[in-house]
Amino acid sequence: MRWTHVQYSSVVRGPFSPEHHSRVISGGRVGRRMPATQEKVAPGASAAAPDSGLPPAELLAAYRLMLLARATDDRCLSLQRQGRIGFYVPGSGQEAAQVGATRALHPEDWVFPAYRELAVALTRGVPLERLLDQFIGNSGDLLKGRQMPNHYGYREFRFMVASSPIGTQITQAVGAALAAQRRKDPIVTISFFGDGATSSNDFHAGMNFAGVYRAPTIFFCENNQWAISLPREKQTRSATLAEKAEAYGFPGVVVDGTDIQAVYRAVSDARARAVAGEGPTLIEAQVYRFGPHSTSDDPHRYRSDAEVAHWKENDPIKRVKDLLVQAGLLDDARDSALVEAARAQVGRALAAAEQAGPVAPGTMFDDVFATPTPRLAEERAEFENFMREGVIKP
Repeated sequence: MRWTHVQYSSVVRGPFSPEHHSRVISGGRVGRRMPATQEKVAPGASAAAPDSGLPPAELLAAYRLMLLARATDDRCLSLQRQGRIGFYVPGSGQEAAQVGATRALHPEDWVFPAYRELAVALTRGVPLERLLDQFIGNSGDLLKGRQMPNHYGYREFRFMVASSPIGTQITQAVGAALAAQRRKDPIVTISFFGDGATSSNDFHAGMNFAGVYRAPTIFFCENNQWAISLPREKQTRSATLAEKAEAYGFPGVVVDGTDIQAVYRAVSDARARAVAGEGPTLIEAQVYRFGPHSTSDDPHRYRSDAEVAHWKENDPIKRVKDLLVQAGLLDDARDSALVEAARAQVGRALAAAEQAGPVAPGTMFDDVFATPTPRLAEERAEFENFMREGVIKP
């Protein structure tokens, strides 16, 4: 098996052991990290020269999306505490991984998310108001209130509906990729999941099928160090999660998930491999979840404030801001204006979403059958009659 090498980031940041810091995993082989002035090899990666990353103008657009995602997170956490939405799953700290990965995709590619991929949805072009409609469960919710908050999907944007069971999107992504492969449709699918999902049955079944059939799939693991309250070191004895690709015969790489350019290059290379018929790639993006797992979680019970503070030193938003300042595209005044613009956008979208009425009760009969059965029509008529008589009230 030939080895080719790509370096995606000179430093994987975070409170890891020196041994962990020194490793880059790909194709199952473990290689020592070379000095930053040399090119480190990621076995099994494409031999093509690595992409130089997002150009400055696109980096600024990516930064706006990251700010919007962070502002939405902050507001939605507050909304849940106020009882204005029932549940929320924040993604603060993971914006660079999500935006960088999604920017490397093509519009025709399909995204199979978990429930924390707000920044992915925004980058795919999903309007913020439409997302807030789903969080609230109002009449603007295309899913008609049938999914819990943060479990949204939009065919228009090739963004599949998320579900709560851990890892199910992984096998779905592989199945869709195999269907596209049979149709000779030159697209890829990408599955987003957390470190906890690597212990699920679907992870291993999906990886095995993808490896055997060379499915054009990208497995994007956002290793945010905690599967709710279970720390990464208790999840697996593997040195990295990426090296699990070895058992299934395709490359796995570790990337600094707070480095948007490194993520963009890694996913660009993985996509190029996939459409060239070289099969899947497992990418482990090292990130950190700044907030709770969800609004049902209290992270103070299992991790220290010092640990969170350590990771916030490498806040991905600050890192992109520094790149833009260095490129002469941003200064403190303009940055403050962008932050306020993101908050204002969230405020406007929320005001519009909260003005929408509730989902009409009768929609429970929609989408059950393509052609309603006589029995279903009878039930609908009976329900509507009860509504008119006041026996059932919305």
